[in-house]
Amino acid sequence: MKLLLKIVREGLGRIIILIDFLTRPSPMKRSKPEQTKVMAQLANMALYQFYACPFCIKTRRALRRLNLPIQTRNVNEGSPYRQELIEQGGDLQVPCLRIEEAGKVEWMYESKAIIAYLEQRFGPEAIGQVNRAAS
Repeated sequence: MKLLLKIVREGLGRIIILIDFLTRPSPMKRSKPEQTKVMAQLANMALYQFYACPFCIKTRRALRRLNLPIQTRNVNEGSPYRQELIEQGGDLQVPCLRIEEAGKVEWMYESKAIIAYLEQRFGPEAIGQVNRAAS
């Protein structure tokens, strides 16, 4: 029974991945200096995930749409990132965004919270605010 459930879950995950691939959103456009600044901020972030998890796919779609090439870390069984997520993050739950800033590490769970955080920090509204402040 457990094996059958795993096969069904993997099969559905692969179908979702195919649909994601076929309907992938276009990345947001930024100027080269803006994208360079974003890349510097992303260097201290990583997304812990399962490749075929629907909530992880939803989060990766938002990353693509926002043009945020964040490092992804698969937490499959046997992965060193799995133990890291459990020990440092406190739970084997994905997606999880690891954010390191000012010497502090925050572990953000839940796809909705992660996407809202990234939208607020890197989305079109955030760029507009930066451009208005520079004017």
